[in-house]
Amino acid sequence: AVVSTQSGHYGRDLRNSLPDSVKIARVEERLSALGNVISCNDYVALVHPDLDRETEEVLADTLQVEVFRQTLAEQVLVGSYSCLTNQGGMVHPKTPIEDQDELSSLLQLPLVAGTVNRGSGAVGAGMVVNDWISFCGRDTTATEISLIESIFKLSDKGHNNINQMRSVLVESMTS
Repeated sequence: AVVSTQSGHYGRDLRNSLPDSVKIARVEERLSALGNVISCNDYVALVHPDLDRETEEVLADTLQVEVFRQTLAEQVLVGSYSCLTNQGGMVHPKTPIEDQDELSSLLQLPLVAGTVNRGSGAVGAGMVVNDWISFCGRDTTATEISLIESIFKLSDKGHNNINQMRSVLVESMTS
């Protein structure tokens, strides 16, 4: 989903750089930094409580996810303060354990409170993660990385996937 205030060139360039199978939907939304107000995986999305209803419907239809309006540790920027994959999720470190348990039950995902970049609670702003790899800021400590690998179940997958990608890349370059 992209905000309709983006210029025509941006939308065209975005469409031209993505495979046809990737859906793009434009939304009229006053909360224009969508990455800060949406956190999702393949099945569920957490959104800012004030997100327009129409935007919520576009997200549900385009991404084929169930949408929940949520705050985390009294923070409305759920995209900045959480990360979700199909394996698990990390939320702001000040999210009460009762809220974590309730949210975990609602999302049907294991959740943990954590930090990145030496104690930053902005886990969504400081990390990109999917079901097989994560990238985080260079200041992220070994303890933080260990928690990230654990909750997102990455420790076993990373090496195998990297080796597979390396093999495919080498093969494509030598063919």
